[in-house]
Amino acid sequence: MFTGIIQAVGTVAALEPRTGDLRLRIHTGSLDLAGLALGDSVATSGVCLTVVALPGDGFWADVSAETLACSCTGSLKIGHQVNLEKALTLATPLGGHLVSGHVDGIGEVVSRRDEGRSVRFRMRAPDSLARYIAAKGSVCVDGISLTVNRVEGAEFELNIVPHTLRETTMGNLQAGSAFNLEVDIIARYLERLVLGEQAAVTGAGITRELLQRHGFLHGANE
Repeated sequence: MFTGIIQAVGTVAALEPRTGDLRLRIHTGSLDLAGLALGDSVATSGVCLTVVALPGDGFWADVSAETLACSCTGSLKIGHQVNLEKALTLATPLGGHLVSGHVDGIGEVVSRRDEGRSVRFRMRAPDSLARYIAAKGSVCVDGISLTVNRVEGAEFELNIVPHTLRETTMGNLQAGSAFNLEVDIIARYLERLVLGEQAAVTGAGITRELLQRHGFLHGANE
C-alpha cells in the first residue's frame, strides 16, 4: 500500500521487452534507497512494481502484460520522468489516502489552465470508472493523491498547487496527455459489498435508491 505522497521523481533508464511483457530499469534520483530490498514494492507513476534487482542508482522491475494493458507503462520511453513512492509502513504518515498501486485504467487530460499560482486540470476518466469519482473525494493520478474539485459525468477537475507541480510530474501534463488513474479503493469495495456479483455488470452502480433498500439511508433528508 501507498499514500500517494510522491517521494522523488525518477527517470526511465532502460527498457527490455520480453516475451509479451517488459523489464524496466528506473534511476531513482533523490529517492532514499536505504532499506529497500529485493521483493519490495515501489509505486512508479502509480503502478506498484516489485524490485527484482538493485544496481545502486535505482532498481529493475518486471512489468506484466496485465499491467501494460491497464496502464501507461507500455508507452514509457528512456528519459521519461516517473513519480516514485516506497511502500508505506506503520510509521508512515498517511498524508494522502490509501493507494493500492493497482491502476484501474488510463485517463486523458481534457484541458489545462492557470488559476492564480495553481493550475486547473480537467480530466476524463474511462466511462466504467466515472461512478467511483466524487467531488471532494480522492483520486490517484500517476501515483499522486489528489482531491477532486468538481465532477461532470466522466470528467472531473483538479486544482494543482505549485508544490505539487514542482515536486511531481504533474506539471508535464498537457491537453491530450494520458495518465494512470486509480479510483478510491473504498468506493470499489463498497460497490462490491453492496452489489455482490452485480458489481461486474456493465452499468451497475450504487444509487441512492440502492443504499436505501439495503438500509444505509433511512430518512428523507439523509
